[in-house]
Amino acid sequence: MVGAGTQRRVLVLEGDHGDSGPTARDILEPSGFGVDQARDPDEALTLARRESFDAFVLDAESFGADGIALCRQIRDEPGYYLSPILLTAEANDRATWQKAFAAGCDDLLRRPLEPVVVRARLVNLLEKADYAQELERVRANLARYVSPRLRQIVQNAGPEDGFPPPQSQHVCILFSDIRGFTALAQTIPPARLFAAVSQHLGSQVEAVYAHGGYVDKFGGDGIMAVFDGDAMAHDACACALDMIEANAAIQGSEFEIPLGIGIHEGPVVAGNIGSGEHLDYTVIGNTVNLAARLCGWASPGDIVVSEAVRGVLRETDAFACVEPREANVRGLKEAITLYRLENREGADAAQEGSDVAGS
Repeated sequence: MVGAGTQRRVLVLEGDHGDSGPTARDILEPSGFGVDQARDPDEALTLARRESFDAFVLDAESFGADGIALCRQIRDEPGYYLSPILLTAEANDRATWQKAFAAGCDDLLRRPLEPVVVRARLVNLLEKADYAQELERVRANLARYVSPRLRQIVQNAGPEDGFPPPQSQHVCILFSDIRGFTALAQTIPPARLFAAVSQHLGSQVEAVYAHGGYVDKFGGDGIMAVFDGDAMAHDACACALDMIEANAAIQGSEFEIPLGIGIHEGPVVAGNIGSGEHLDYTVIGNTVNLAARLCGWASPGDIVVSEAVRGVLRETDAFACVEPREANVRGLKEAITLYRLENREGADAAQEGSDVAGS
């Protein structure tokens, strides 16, 4: 925020107005502002691009259309979209005022300049810009902690509408988990383990968003991702294969961090869970529970999918569901069939190798 002892840099572009009163530089320098003077719009734009300024006071009359155009050029420069831009003009020049505000200026100072007004308006605009920049910083930091889907839901909710009620959806759920994480945590220093896990989770998050899903939550050493497009099962399976490939590519030389993945498709209920003090937008239901259970059945480096997922994948040649097995999954009364997901090319190559060995 604007405060005593903090010198703010202001770029001033001012024409020759004779004895029409104090200039912007005459007013701002004694007030503690650092003022740089430009001789013409071209020099002002060059300085704005080369240096860093907190605000601009530009003559909107002496340089004709170039003076107004400079306002828009500065506003379009990276880093200046929130910076205060004040233009100066004669009190009765309403046409210039309209053009100035259309070009993106924040305020217009009437000539002859009144020192008290110039200082007050500039300080006020700097404080507003500081506040807006702080909000941008906080928003950018918060965006790293919530999914794009959740941000969209929050932004679409009107001030009086509240959040949408829970609703049924058909989605594909992917769970990932580091195999043997508990034992691994007992043998590796926490800082090194944390850095390695963070790297692996980061690659998984990138894969999820690259394939059109979103991360619902982190589970310590794994993630829960949701896919809900027209090709949700295909997207989830392609994502899982990329995750396994990335996991293998970034294994460290000191220790291994093997990954297991489970995928299931079915109905869920999506909505807000929690209280007014703390809410979590998530999906719940048996589909989520079964996907988590399938992840538990995955061996290191494997992807386990359900019969529901296999049924969808029959329509494509990109994937192969191999090694069917019956499993008694906790929470289910009857055994279900699980499959190991492979890339179709890899499965075919493995089959050819088996046939050769058998012959």
